[in-house]
Amino acid sequence: WGLGLFLAPPLIQAAQVTGLESPHSFVGDPLAPHYFISNVNGEPDARDNNGFVTKLDRDGKVVNLKFIQGGVGNITLHAPKGLALVRETLYVADLDQLKGVDKTTGKQLAAVSIPPSAPGRRVSLVDVTAGPGGVLYVSDQAGNSIYRVDPAAGHRVSLLIHDDRLAGPAGLAVHPKTNHLIAVSWDKGKILEITPDGQLTELVSNGFFTSRFQNLSGVDFDRWGNMYVSDFTKGKIWRMTRDNRFQVIAEYLPAPADI
Repeated sequence: WGLGLFLAPPLIQAAQVTGLESPHSFVGDPLAPHYFISNVNGEPDARDNNGFVTKLDRDGKVVNLKFIQGGVGNITLHAPKGLALVRETLYVADLDQLKGVDKTTGKQLAAVSIPPSAPGRRVSLVDVTAGPGGVLYVSDQAGNSIYRVDPAAGHRVSLLIHDDRLAGPAGLAVHPKTNHLIAVSWDKGKILEITPDGQLTELVSNGFFTSRFQNLSGVDFDRWGNMYVSDFTKGKIWRMTRDNRFQVIAEYLPAPADI
């Protein structure tokens, strides 16, 4: 696998990264000149302990292809997907666990098991994002649920929302103005807003006769408050401006996942 990246600091530039295996998520470190990419390396739900996370420098060059690797040392990593950084800790969503590792050494610091939202229900974590104060939010696509994890309270897990209207929640991001959680739907192609107390609002949904989105996978914001979403199946990246206008900024992409 190869991955094309657009890196911001110090100048906007493109980088091509090779050697990746089913890359899913990409996150930049705001405190250090590094980037991280999660690699599923196999089936997305397989417990094969061969997933890994790649570390890049500020120019997009590989520092360590397998900075964190399942089966090496005390690391268990099956199908890593979403990534989030909170100060010195890199968090990785991996099936039914949220792993926390030291972003410098790769040493595992935490392994947080996420319980199913109902007995017998499968947990399938897809994304993780950090909110104000370092609180984490994790999407469970199979369970139509989003969890809150508080590192300051011993990584205490609580259910933020379980609602079928989430329709397979995938990518997560915190709105830079409201601090509300934004989630995108894999099953229905919706963009949703969730308040800190778990109230859900549909911001964008497909019409009865129109289908702008199919399987939304990732969501993020730029410094000006514009929203970006990736459509995995249609191979497009959309920008939604602050006045709710939609623009396709990239298309014909081979399965764009998290952004």
